[in-house]
Amino acid sequence: MIIGVLNQKGGVGKTTIAVNLAATLAKTGSRVLLVDADPQGSALAWSSARALAPIFSVVGMAKPTLHRDLPDIAKDYEVVVIDGAPRVNELGRAAILASDVVLIPVQPSPYDIWAAADTVALIREAQQFKPNLKGVFAINRKIANTAIGRDVVTALEAFGDIPVLTAALHQRVIYAESAGQGLSVIEVAPHGDAAREIAKLASQLFNQQERKVA
Repeated sequence: MIIGVLNQKGGVGKTTIAVNLAATLAKTGSRVLLVDADPQGSALAWSSARALAPIFSVVGMAKPTLHRDLPDIAKDYEVVVIDGAPRVNELGRAAILASDVVLIPVQPSPYDIWAAADTVALIREAQQFKPNLKGVFAINRKIANTAIGRDVVTALEAFGDIPVLTAALHQRVIYAESAGQGLSVIEVAPHGDAAREIAKLASQLFNQQERKVA
């Protein structure tokens, strides 16, 4: 399974989700590859900051031929997570075409909701060539018990064919603190709220993909 984490707006937490999703899946025993397809190289920087032995592989592939080059590498792994590039360009299109499911992180902000339309348009465009491609929204950096946290779900549901995962990720300091050490939240606090959120997101993501295939 190849999971692309993409949003054409920067600063939505793509790398945070990609890294922690890869770590959570690796901790279940899956062979996981994290592909840094963003020229900024944040996932590679995270890997370089790590002092402990890696629990999954990380490679940089920020190139427009990603969708053609990745299958040969992906065959050695059970799950591949792509940390995609922001902005509508050939790198974003290549990452989407390489994916089986595209996870779109969206923060509770009107700007993020408006920008999500660009990513959805790219997914729909790619579905003309790859009909089984799936897209899902994930709310990131949600602040509990706020109206905008609830409103963002309603706004995203208007896209219709792109479901919103109920497993939202909340605003938590541990995401930044763990990243600075080259660690994931499941390593820093395996029984904490952040680790449970990521595990729930991973479970729902796989359930969505299995439903699509069925």
